[in-house]
Amino acid sequence: RRRVVFWRHGRTAWNLEHRLQGATDVPLDEVGLAQARAGAPALARMGPTAIVSSDLDRAVTTARVLAELTARDVVEDAALRETDGGRWQGLTRDEIIDQDRDLFLAWVAGHDVRPPGGEVRSEVVTRVVGAVDRQVAVLPVGGTLVVVSHGGSIRGAIGGLLVVSGLSAWLL
Repeated sequence: RRRVVFWRHGRTAWNLEHRLQGATDVPLDEVGLAQARAGAPALARMGPTAIVSSDLDRAVTTARVLAELTARDVVEDAALRETDGGRWQGLTRDEIIDQDRDLFLAWVAGHDVRPPGGEVRSEVVTRVVGAVDRQVAVLPVGGTLVVVSHGGSIRGAIGGLLVVSGLSAWLL
């Protein structure tokens, strides 16, 4: 058996301002760094065998806090990035609604729609699940993989992994 633990990065200034970050490389703020420092000891107690992170700064910085406690390297993988929000990146909810109301409301409702210049959720699920699969394939039996990523990417990956494993039917 192998264990996969997903860990969302700490807060950024854009989280605080309710701006859509997507694939924009926004760093952690002081609160986000404190969140990483607060969460890392619990994850360290799980004895991670490997740590893989999105290559975006907010995730890498979060992962490195855990790496310092566990003496593990952080493997960066661009496939673990957040959904590319296209032209919505950097905008607030109200600004997006002013530009693309119907499309944004469909996106918020969970429909697999493409933000202008961005990517659909099913594409995100495919790339994130693929990245996790690649890491699990080299994880030793009994190992624990910590995946440091983003809220939307993690939600999509967990949903995708449940469907692949057949667990979603069991959980419903």
